[in-house]
Amino acid sequence: MTYTQIKLFVKIAETGSFTKAGLELNMTQPAVSRAISSLESELDIPLLLRDHRGVQLTEAGKRIVVQFREILGTFAKVDQVIADEKGLQVGTIRVGAFPVAAAHFLPRIISVIAKQHPGIEFELHEGSIDELRNWLETRVIDIALLIPPDGDWETIPLYREKMFAVLREDHPLSSLPIVPVKQLSTEPFITCKAGYEPPITDLFERARAHLQSKYIVQSVSMALNMAEEGLGFPILSELALKSLPTGLVKRELEPNAYRDIRLAVPSIDEASHAVKLFIRTTLDLFPPPYDMT
Repeated sequence: MTYTQIKLFVKIAETGSFTKAGLELNMTQPAVSRAISSLESELDIPLLLRDHRGVQLTEAGKRIVVQFREILGTFAKVDQVIADEKGLQVGTIRVGAFPVAAAHFLPRIISVIAKQHPGIEFELHEGSIDELRNWLETRVIDIALLIPPDGDWETIPLYREKMFAVLREDHPLSSLPIVPVKQLSTEPFITCKAGYEPPITDLFERARAHLQSKYIVQSVSMALNMAEEGLGFPILSELALKSLPTGLVKRELEPNAYRDIRLAVPSIDEASHAVKLFIRTTLDLFPPPYDMT
């Protein structure tokens, strides 16, 4: 089993294509086929299924690709140790974030690191909270900006953002500067799946109010569009509400509602130098303003 075979198999798993993987690794189609056939022969199990839909991982392949990603990560750590000895700072940081967090945090973090360490590369993955958790679990990414509850990884508090009820300007409650959650218990609620469910459930439990969820959407933009039509109201975070569509207003809630954002890694101790640099830079740029533990 060679480094090239391992890297090729991981690339095929990510692209779902022999051809795309070969192009990215500068390998011909016959060379790709020979390398994978040799790998499967050596392991004596099938790793990939090939049909008209493309390339799929077998059940064994799904488990092995996680281990292969960890092996590649170990190679990367060795390269970084060597580079450190030579006075260089190199490596690849594979970071994942949900859209609102990606837009708010990543450009500034990447800008600072890129200026100080131009040899570091970034591989960015933007997705839903569930996708981020899966990518961490399968080692597709090294670090993620996540919303609790946390999985089986280590997390570092990063940011606590206030949450607001979003109402139409003509809604009876829009005249209140602070809206009691109990007064929202009879209103149709628009549930946004972008990491809002746990803090909102907790909010209504603290207020001893009933959450009348009528619509479930996947994105902030859809939640706002539906609120514009008067179909109900969502509760969204301050980072998502930097600009509101005309005709909508945001109102504070009683009791207060917050959503925590955390940095999550499989292991801080085992993280590469580049990932630890990302963590240090992030906390320097965005120090938590208060105790989030």
